[in-house]
Amino acid sequence: MIRISRYTMLALAGLFSLYHVFRGVITLNVPESPWPSIVAMVLYVVATTMSLWPNSPVQMPLWLAFFNLATSIALCLLVTSELDPAVNNGYATWHVASVGTLMTITAARRREWTAWAGVAFLTVQSVVWSGVETALEIGVTGSVWWVAIAIVIARALARAGRDAEKLVLAERAAAEWQAAQDAHFNERARRLDEASRLAGPTLRRIVLSGGDLTAHEREDARMLEAALRDEIRGRRLLNEAVRREVLAARRRGTTVSLLDEGTIDDLPQEELDRVLSVVATSVAETKTERLIVRTAPLDSTAAVTLVGLSKPAPGSDDPDDDVDLWREVPRVVGEEPALRRCQGTIEST
Repeated sequence: MIRISRYTMLALAGLFSLYHVFRGVITLNVPESPWPSIVAMVLYVVATTMSLWPNSPVQMPLWLAFFNLATSIALCLLVTSELDPAVNNGYATWHVASVGTLMTITAARRREWTAWAGVAFLTVQSVVWSGVETALEIGVTGSVWWVAIAIVIARALARAGRDAEKLVLAERAAAEWQAAQDAHFNERARRLDEASRLAGPTLRRIVLSGGDLTAHEREDARMLEAALRDEIRGRRLLNEAVRREVLAARRRGTTVSLLDEGTIDDLPQEELDRVLSVVATSVAETKTERLIVRTAPLDSTAAVTLVGLSKPAPGSDDPDDDVDLWREVPRVVGEEPALRRCQGTIEST
């Protein structure tokens, strides 16, 4: 497939436009006075140069479209003012092809109505100046056809561009969907492998014993179930130290919940290790009945919040649970220190 660059097309259009000027120059002896034609040539060269400027946007500015229209009107009036419509002027009627070319460029740059106005004025002025037959002979019909074809091609290219953009967006959406599916599949496979590794021995023991487990084995199964739940809900809140201390806390009778809301996914690994170290230490130190470890919102200076709750003391009038622990682990070292509330007192961490 042959591809033509934009600069090549602009160069060809420029050479074609200069050809019209050349035809006008070699026939300057035909008009009674050459100066109107010279002024028309200067206007035409200026308008064409601005219209074909390489860095211009695809859609022509409105002011330039009106300037091109005014130039086309001026070309018709200036050139024909010094020509005799009753004789064959030959190439001296160079303005017809020039107006057609300038309006074709205007149409190609998506200023259709301005281009139609330009060739409409050319047609009417030529008919009034020389009659229908002469107007057809000097090429008015060709200029109109150029504009019509340019508009059809410009619309087709614009439609193709929109279709191509839609195709790119569809391909991008399909790629994102496929990536999400692959990530989901890989994550599910990883979790199944992890669950099989952790629960496999216990499940085999349950099957082989027919479900007849000792109290110790039942306790181990409950610990295993909680650990599997942590792997699903805890995500980045887990490392070996946290897993070890959470298991120890559960064996002490503490109910531990790990909830990762995805707000620490962007933490650098060294900061994450620091946060999890504080979490593991806090879990090891707590003696509360229920411990909730949750990632903090993104707009918070804290990375993780630990809350320890216990049932109210017998005879207490407050039905709500007592807060034994409140600790916020900062995202970055040096931020506002977190606070820990323990048995009604507040201490800095």
